[in-house]
Amino acid sequence: MPTRIGFADYKLENYHANIFLKHYRGGLKDRGGTVSGCLALDAEEGKAWATKNEVPYRDTPEELNGNADAFCILAPSNPELHLKLVQMIAPFGKPIYVDKTFAPDVAAAKEIFAVADKHNAPLQTTSALRYTNVQQYLKEPGTGPVKHMTTWGPGRSFDEYAIHPLELLISCMGPEATHLLRRGTDNFAQLIVNFTGARTGVANVYIGTQTPYAAAVTTEKETKILTVPLDDIFLENAKAVLELFETRKPNIDRKETLILHRIIDAAKDPKALQGFVAL
Repeated sequence: MPTRIGFADYKLENYHANIFLKHYRGGLKDRGGTVSGCLALDAEEGKAWATKNEVPYRDTPEELNGNADAFCILAPSNPELHLKLVQMIAPFGKPIYVDKTFAPDVAAAKEIFAVADKHNAPLQTTSALRYTNVQQYLKEPGTGPVKHMTTWGPGRSFDEYAIHPLELLISCMGPEATHLLRRGTDNFAQLIVNFTGARTGVANVYIGTQTPYAAAVTTEKETKILTVPLDDIFLENAKAVLELFETRKPNIDRKETLILHRIIDAAKDPKALQGFVAL
């Protein structure tokens, strides 16, 4: 059965709105995901995007709900708006995908989940860096569990882009992170994470640099160094979102979402530059 998807955003004119629309109209068209309407907090800019992309603009959350089976909350550069958007959409009790970065801090992340739970609205979030050749490598037979992992990622700011190398790390090593140490400030941050089972991870966030998304993964078998091609990660992300919408069951453990935000919060604490802090 086709799934009608409503976009809710801040302005709608952003890469994520455009790439999700492209995939639902293109490579995923046969899956039946159709962007059936959109709504923006900035209505003027939202209507301009809707007209340009031939997506019906809905003037109210109720009108959007009347033409949608599920919702994508975007605003990828404005996580401070995600709670407001979820509060508008969750009362309809339909599945919700929230774009990265989920929330400005772990307290807001917990509140977003609480609002969704109150209205029985299945909800998940992720960075597209969850769907890469790195995760595929670890699914290969005989690869074994990760003992250590180092990830790299660039971006325009730590607040907006730290999520990506951390998503690579946590999606492969799980949510059982216990302590964090940060080395480096300004544009070159190295986040050292201890996990249960004597496992370790390092996420490098290099702002304003020509750094690829990449990972070095150490298992008992070998160390594998992988550069992430970005061509298909949003397609795989969009597939996972459709799975959420079709099944009404999140396919990402919220424990991973919450530990990601605890790590980011801890990395901003000056104490993390002096020694390990508990997560």
